[in-house]
Amino acid sequence: MSKFGVMDYAKACMDEHPSKVKRDERISREEIRKLYDLPLMDLVYRAASIHREHWDPNGVQMSTLVSIKTGACPEDCSYCTQSSRYETSTKYEPLMQVQEVLKQAVAAKESGSNRLCMGAAWREVKDGPQFDAVIEMVKGVKSMGMEACVTLGMLKEHQAARLKEAGLDYYNHNLDTSPENYCNVISTRTFQDRLDTLEAVRKAGVHVCSGGILGMGESREDRVGLLHELANLPQQPGSVPINKLMRMPGTPMADAEPIDDIEFVRTVAVARLIMPKARVRLSAGRVEMSASMQALCFMAGANSMFAGDKLLTAANPTQDKDLAMLASFGMNVEVKAYQDEH
Repeated sequence: MSKFGVMDYAKACMDEHPSKVKRDERISREEIRKLYDLPLMDLVYRAASIHREHWDPNGVQMSTLVSIKTGACPEDCSYCTQSSRYETSTKYEPLMQVQEVLKQAVAAKESGSNRLCMGAAWREVKDGPQFDAVIEMVKGVKSMGMEACVTLGMLKEHQAARLKEAGLDYYNHNLDTSPENYCNVISTRTFQDRLDTLEAVRKAGVHVCSGGILGMGESREDRVGLLHELANLPQQPGSVPINKLMRMPGTPMADAEPIDDIEFVRTVAVARLIMPKARVRLSAGRVEMSASMQALCFMAGANSMFAGDKLLTAANPTQDKDLAMLASFGMNVEVKAYQDEH
């Protein structure tokens, strides 16, 4: 247990918040539950206060996500239209050519994004011409002065080292949900497989991007468990995407009960409190969120979002709509790179 006592934790985070907890002192699940149980206004106020200590409260970092290889994935992730196991509208598209990806990077940069995230629907990275092409994509994105992020499935240490050498800033590999609920979502890889990939990324010196998906039928205890795992990694993630499940026709979770908006905001706030130096990103599902809900998420500590009208295979608000929304909040799109912020 950390130096914060279970009964005193909610009060203590006003005076001595989790950013001051040494990484050899784990944050317990009970402490995280205490935060979830706070009155909403108290929780958001405390999260906003911590946020202001580490970040510009009116700044939002924009990232663009590009599906560089779509569909035909052998995994059985119950939320994903790219799985070959389900009958969905997603069609297979082979790995994009390097120059086509770089064209999209140019467009993303011109529209205000400073990070390009490239996603390939692979179970795992395989050495060979396709991985070589991804390496060239990373180098090309970096040459434009943008941050580069990839999500390619599981990878080994030597592959992570190659990505680092190419200039990769972030590797995305979400934990998705709690260890206990994981088997209800995916059976074709284990929770430990995901942790092993994150360990390979850390050893290579690449920043970790890892978060989860809310609204997959999980309980609050599962949300507690997800944040507990993320906050207690050997090094906390530099980026924490929080997704709202997009219920896609043809997937096993097409009819899942949507997560309550306030519970989503609570999760953002708790993530901010226990991972104060992370980018907390509003990711999939924003197309179903009102501007008011997104404003509350930003107040609770979110400070990053995906731009563009498509996230891999799911819809996303248009760039113009996002910029108009941020302008109405008096917020601005940040242009700093990660290295300048920490």
